[in-house]
Amino acid sequence: MAVVPYKDNSADKKSQVAQMFNSIAGKYDFLNHFLSAGTDIYWRRKAVDELKKLRPARILDIATGTADFAIETLRAAAPDAHVTGVDISEGMLEVGRRKLEAKGLSHRIQLELGDSESLPFADSEFDAVTASFGVRNFAHLEKGLAEMRRVLRPGGKLVVLEFSKPTAFPLKQAYNFYFRRVLPVFGKMISKDQAAYSYLPESVQAFPDGPDFLAILAKVGFKEPAWQPLTFGISSIYTAHN
Repeated sequence: MAVVPYKDNSADKKSQVAQMFNSIAGKYDFLNHFLSAGTDIYWRRKAVDELKKLRPARILDIATGTADFAIETLRAAAPDAHVTGVDISEGMLEVGRRKLEAKGLSHRIQLELGDSESLPFADSEFDAVTASFGVRNFAHLEKGLAEMRRVLRPGGKLVVLEFSKPTAFPLKQAYNFYFRRVLPVFGKMISKDQAAYSYLPESVQAFPDGPDFLAILAKVGFKEPAWQPLTFGISSIYTAHN
């Protein structure tokens, strides 16, 4: 059974995830930084470093949200690079568009409403495809990853940043306590959405991280899948080539 944000809602996961992110869009960036004590910024920088050798000119950022990762990718991209960000939440995209306008980046990053499982792009259209804290929200993980591979050119690179589960004592116990007891309380208090930050730990727990995710990447056809745990395994960078 799929993990969903609103358990008393009969809508499918995709619809519920869009509803949830529309609900918390205005507080999302603040909560990201606050609840991770700013570590999310470091994680994004480390993930984007994976693109430095490639210097991609055409980048697709899946589940782009408020565009933080899309903006960060420019640091490792070609000088004339263009980034397309796709998300199912119009509320998150609107926050992202305001951010891009304020930074003078609207001409380099374009944000579009779209479904990761049915991308409106041609085969092999992008040099790099990225996703930051989004793939665990896919309704159908393999289908979404297969679409990401379809639009990635041969030799192109996939970079996925996602939460994972620490396994070493005592960090595992401390992490579980924070994720299950502390984070939902502050998340609810600030975002005013009762379900969103209870869904977060549940979705992380259900996500096939580490070697299990590498196996799925290989199954859908990606080459050389690799895994780099960050901050004692609280999050992970996954890379692969097409």
